[in-house]
Formats: sequence, structure tokens, C-alpha cells
Amino acid sequence: MEAALAAHAVTISRSGQTVLKDVSFEVATGDVYALLGGNGAGKSTTLLTFLGFLSPDGGTVEVLGLDVGEHLKDIRPRIAYLPEAATLYAHLNAYENLNYFLSLVNVKADERALDSALDRVSLKPGARRNRLDTYSKGMRQKVAIALALLRDTPVLLLDEPTSGLDPVAIDEFNALVRSLAAEQRTVLMVTHDVYGACQVADRIGLLREGELVGTFDRPEGGQIDTEQVHAAFAGRATS
Repeated sequence: MEAALAAHAVTISRSGQTVLKDVSFEVATGDVYALLGGNGAGKSTTLLTFLGFLSPDGGTVEVLGLDVGEHLKDIRPRIAYLPEAATLYAHLNAYENLNYFLSLVNVKADERALDSALDRVSLKPGARRNRLDTYSKGMRQKVAIALALLRDTPVLLLDEPTSGLDPVAIDEFNALVRSLAAEQRTVLMVTHDVYGACQVADRIGLLREGELVGTFDRPEGGQIDTEQVHAAFAGRATS
């Protein structure tokens, strides 16, 4: 089966510094791949490369079998991107934000569809008509996640998606991601949260100083071993 996402020996330098060095991995359709690493490891740079905002100095990236450098216009409508700090309008409510941003990509959704997406991210009905300047960071993040769901794309790229969420909301988000994988959507998420990555991912790639230094696979019927990944993350072991 052709990979939904693929990086082939990707190398990127910025301001004379190597940010990614010979990074290669693939994500199968319907899988969740977590790119794990500390600050400056190259996680967000990898996402920006799949989005076409950065071009590799060496190697290639592919989305749904298409080279990003050659077919970006065809790829963009088929991916949804959730940045760590989504830019939403504080003077609008959840429905108004969703409708506005969907209109920018020519997607129409009635209130029933909006409510369905907001239900999936567990945003309380009583808050949905309140302005976002009354929301917590976690609540704003839920609106942004709902927007990504409403795009209804086969691929989701998530940059620190649980940032600002409380533990209960994180568990809800991880359950949501697993449900998306069950619908054969492909998820690439970058995170520094070892526990969350182990809970949700089919495979984890460990980035350190721009190099992929370890990979960990979910065993059938279980989840990736947190202690093993944490040891590798801390530099006590590699796998």
C-alpha cells in the first residue's frame, strides 16, 4: 500500500544551520504518526515541509503519492493543518469563526454539521454562542480542532495539538484522533508529550537535533511502551 505521507532523506538548512538531516519516514493510510522531540529538534520544520512552506535542500516529501514540490496546488485542499496557536477571531463566537474560516476554503456547513464537529471535540453547547475572548486557551483549541474536522480532509497535520488542554481534554482529544484513524484518516502530529504520543500513536519517530534517532511501533492490541520512549527521549537509550 502506498504511504499517505512520506519523507525521503529530507535535509533542510536555515541561516547556515542544519535543521533536518537525512530524515526519512512513512505514514500509512489510517495511521497516527507522532514525531516526538524537544524544542529545536526540527518537528515543526518537518510539518512546514509537508505544507510546502519550506523546500528541502535535499530529499523529497510526498502527500498521497504526490511530490509536494511539484503538486502543492493539488495537495493543499486534501490536508488540514492545526498550528499550536490557531489564529481565531476573539470578537466572534464558535459558529461564526467556523463559518468564516470554512468560507475561505469554499466549504459550506449547516449548524447541524457545526454542532456535530463541536460535539466531537467536547465543546459545551452553552459556550458555542459566546465570543472567543471569553474562552480559555483549551476551549479555543477545541474550536480549531473542530475546524480541521469540518475540512473533511484525508490527511491532518497537527502541531502540538494538546497544548493548553487539561488532562481530561487531552484524553478526549486522543480518543478523537484514534476515531479519525478508524475512519482511515491519516494523522501526522508533532509533540514533546511522551505520554500522549504513546497513548495515541501507531508509530513514534524520535527527533533529536534534526536527526531521526529512533522509531517505536504500537504492538497489536496495546500501546507503545512509555518508559522505553521516555528513556530514549531523555538520551538514556535509543531504539
